[in-house]
Amino acid sequence: MKKKSLDIWHKINPILGFIAMFVTQDIVLRFFFRKKKILNSSFYFPQDSSIILAPTHRSRWDGLILTMAMGRRVTKKDCRFMVTKSEMRGIQGWFLKRLGCFSINQISPSLSALRHAIDILEKGEQLVVFPEGKINKYGKKLVLKEGLYRLARLATKKKASIIVIPIGIAYSKVPPNFRGEFCLSFGKPIAIKDYLNFNIKDFNIFLNEKMTQEEEKALKNVGR
Repeated sequence: MKKKSLDIWHKINPILGFIAMFVTQDIVLRFFFRKKKILNSSFYFPQDSSIILAPTHRSRWDGLILTMAMGRRVTKKDCRFMVTKSEMRGIQGWFLKRLGCFSINQISPSLSALRHAIDILEKGEQLVVFPEGKINKYGKKLVLKEGLYRLARLATKKKASIIVIPIGIAYSKVPPNFRGEFCLSFGKPIAIKDYLNFNIKDFNIFLNEKMTQEEEKALKNVGR
């Protein structure tokens, strides 16, 4: 019974998904932001790969612009977001569940949440994981959480090709302002199978460097 409930909560409602995509991408983002830039999005990776998007986290706008850049309209795949438990509360949580988001306890992730994330990757869908674990508004240097690498390693047991894409996100103002600009910069895809000999600390240092490089490019493109 519990598994059935989990599946219902995590399944994307097609009607709500269509409405959310139209409202956010065709109205809200176009109206709020004056200019958008997307760098290096034409990367290559094997077609049978599963993708983990690993963006910096600077604002609540991040999820909307990631979906615009890498969502169904562009890649024919939905972005499935792994979020904190606090973001899944109340009315916001009701909507997020029906848009394919699911929560995870960052300190002690449940087996059901990990299985669900691996299932998403096994099916070839796109999973979005914010490695910093929370919004880091001013881009202060943080140690990345351990979850992404643990999850990616586990997923390789079910899917041979797991690709992590480091992404830098920047806005012209902090916090993002009306008629401002934003930029996403996509880094070179990282094939997890080539880094299975890394420990978590070393991989996070490596990933942090890649994300920081892409964020610096994004910042430059919005004049910061």
